Amino acid sequence: MLRRFAWMLAVLLLSAAPSIAQIPAGRGVEHLSGSASYTFPYFRLFLPDPYVVLYDAYGIIAKDIDFMPAEDSQIIGAITTDPFQSPFRFELSMPYSGRGEALDVDNDDVADTGVQIYVVAVTSNTWDSPFLERRDDYVTGIINSAVISSDIDSFLEFQRGTLMVYAEDGEQAFPSGRGVDGVLFTDDDPSMPVEAGWSMIDITAEPFTINRSTIASMDLLEAEEAELTDFSTLSYTDAFNAMIDHLSREYAFTAYKHIDWEAKRAEFLPRVEEAQRNRSSLAFRRALRDLAWSIPDGHVSGPSVPEDFQRDVSGGLGFVLRELDDGSVIVSYLSPGGAAQTGRIAVGDRILSIDGEPIGQAVSEVVPYTGSFSTPHTLRLEQLRFVHRRPIGTPVKLTIQHADGTELTTSLTTMLDSDSFLAAALNGPLSGTELPVEFRVDSSTGYGIISIYSFSDDLPLTVALWERALSQARYSELPGLIIDIRRNGGGSGFLGDQLPAYFFDEPIVIGNTAEYSESRQDFAINPLLEDRFILPPEDRRYDGPVAVLISPDCASACESFAWAMSLEGRAAIVGHYPTAGLGGSVVPISMPDGATFNYTHSRAVDAEGNINIEGIGVRPTVRVPVTAESVLSSRDVLLEAAISYLAGNRPIPADAAAGGVASGGEIEIGQPVTGEVSPGGRIQYQLIARAGQKLDIVVLGDGALARGLAVRLLLPGDSRPLDESYALSPGEPGAGFLGLAIPSDLALIIEVEAISPAVGGTFTLTVRESE
Repeated sequence: MLRRFAWMLAVLLLSAAPSIAQIPAGRGVEHLSGSASYTFPYFRLFLPDPYVVLYDAYGIIAKDIDFMPAEDSQIIGAITTDPFQSPFRFELSMPYSGRGEALDVDNDDVADTGVQIYVVAVTSNTWDSPFLERRDDYVTGIINSAVISSDIDSFLEFQRGTLMVYAEDGEQAFPSGRGVDGVLFTDDDPSMPVEAGWSMIDITAEPFTINRSTIASMDLLEAEEAELTDFSTLSYTDAFNAMIDHLSREYAFTAYKHIDWEAKRAEFLPRVEEAQRNRSSLAFRRALRDLAWSIPDGHVSGPSVPEDFQRDVSGGLGFVLRELDDGSVIVSYLSPGGAAQTGRIAVGDRILSIDGEPIGQAVSEVVPYTGSFSTPHTLRLEQLRFVHRRPIGTPVKLTIQHADGTELTTSLTTMLDSDSFLAAALNGPLSGTELPVEFRVDSSTGYGIISIYSFSDDLPLTVALWERALSQARYSELPGLIIDIRRNGGGSGFLGDQLPAYFFDEPIVIGNTAEYSESRQDFAINPLLEDRFILPPEDRRYDGPVAVLISPDCASACESFAWAMSLEGRAAIVGHYPTAGLGGSVVPISMPDGATFNYTHSRAVDAEGNINIEGIGVRPTVRVPVTAESVLSSRDVLLEAAISYLAGNRPIPADAAAGGVASGGEIEIGQPVTGEVSPGGRIQYQLIARAGQKLDIVVLGDGALARGLAVRLLLPGDSRPLDESYALSPGEPGAGFLGLAIPSDLALIIEVEAISPAVGGTFTLTVRESE
């Protein structure tokens, strides 16, 4: 009885469920499994929620970067082991039929149904649904079944790997090789027949091979530009020479920053050779660190040498110094129990000299232990941080001026002082418990305040919190938003570009990126890859007034955000100083003994192809002066300035928006010119100077503008200031340069800025021969 019951049950089950016989034979691959290996150092950042997806490659083959695979043509697979441990494994079940766009690629001059061509890729769910969308920036990708070129001269060409191909019937064909031109999917490709259903085609070697196994194995490949540059198995000298060779080709700002890589090799190689002879990892790390410090780029860094920090600069005097717009340096903070507090120094005192040297000169000679710097203002701030730091137990002679005008010369001894070092950070340390995006409403004004602390935290969470904050702002009909990015050190440049899209109604061009091209052996800008806003749905956008708070601690991707928000005057950019001036993407080189050397491998440019951030930063359109009152205030003066600006709802001056500037024309030596500048605005004048001349360049403002002007010297086509002045002498009206020696015939740009967001007016600019 039991045997008969089991037999009847089996018959019922077989008749109720689809059997393999119901699927036509010869339909090819039904299931994929395989592994993916990678060395990409930022895998966890850019792929925080990874999965595998089969997607239609029509847009890649047709060179149509605007093509978007339909959701119903995408098949999501499963990652079956830990994706953050390379290699990891995946599985993907093929659909019965393809739903992509067919391409006739057999070159037989007869119109055919064609085949559908697919790539398997690893991507991450950052925006909305799990399916690929335009904001996923998936083209070329990090890990794919086939390597897709990102080089400008072979852009979107398939290099090697495997493709999944679907044919509706057995009458279609696919290339069997690359033809004479060596490029796949061109008119000279030979072809081979493909059977109906799914075929896995290996395009690495010719002739191409077809795999029709029901269960097929596929390994995913890392994009060449994502691979870690690894010299860690070489000797110190071989690794160093390989690194210099690599940087001489692929460092993004060699010409811009006038870097002579062979001179760097000659300077530092003897130290590396000595480190190798002595088998000294410490000496090797010091050489790499000092090389990094010699390159004025905040993205460039070598290994840390904490031994030197502890030995050389762990001692301090227990105060924080700030330099005001008039050039004076004051004490803004005293460490409890520090040397300064017990040495008759008070907050607000002016420092006149240190160890007998005028304070301004002493600051200029400091080499900070916190790395390289892209801009003079970030370097200057860190020099102020370190000017009084010495080995513990070092006597330091100070001359100070009290608030009542009396002067005091005293000697203090440095002591272990981490408190003032941390307090010297412009914006103070974070607790570490902040969410990447936090939102609150200022109860006294009704303005919403969004703080973005990072673009390198959990990216999907960042987007979700961002959209939630904007949703609350829209729902509550807030009168305006203030976005605080003062402590955002960067991360995902794509997020920095695209979060501002929520404030725009047109997909305007943000800029582009210059990447190294192997074929050209130089950097090139691909016009097909220009950065545009990818607009979110209209009901997620915010159209109210916006102000953005910046500081020199806003770096890299944070600056991309600030730049994008400044376009078309969309937001007021409020700050004391420009941002850090780090305009590009950073990647590491792996070196021996676990050391790492980071460098900038691409450069950000504006819509016209000009470098717009590196060495410049995003400048405030509403600049808040650095005065004793602003420095010593217990209030958030930048936040107050933003609230005041929004409350007045004043338009951003055209000459201050998005780094823009007005032209004042040419100026001649000995012929003063009068100009008018709007609050926060800038005007540039052209001067032809001759070798051997010694010039005074002086600008004097009328009324309240007398102490509210800055003067910068620039070269044509270069936004980096050669020098800048906020005062002719500390505490005196006017700004400029006295006795400026001209080394050679050159064209100079003299830029005059009204540094106050509330004060504009008339000024007089004079260039004269020095007496």
